[in-house]
Amino acid sequence: MKKNKKNLDLKSENKVEKIKTNSSEIVVEGTVIEAFPNAMFDIQLDNGSIAKCTVCGKIRKNNIRILLGDRVQIGLGIYDLSKGRILYRLKDNKK
Repeated sequence: MKKNKKNLDLKSENKVEKIKTNSSEIVVEGTVIEAFPNAMFDIQLDNGSIAKCTVCGKIRKNNIRILLGDRVQIGLGIYDLSKGRILYRLKDNKK
């Protein structure tokens, strides 16, 4: 039996992708500027606008803490660019 090279390439590409997002989601980066008690955050995006975001399920499940000043990656919906969800907390380069 011959192995299909295309299938192997697709499998290796899927392993590299860390964050699963919807196709109708815009992924951007920003900084946490305010935290609210119900797991909502105000995020200042790199372009200067502010979005209100909540944490996604994997961050809740793994109990990852998000603090003021953290760099995060968020997914914005295509219909309302002022609301989104935090997909990933970026690692600090400071040590």
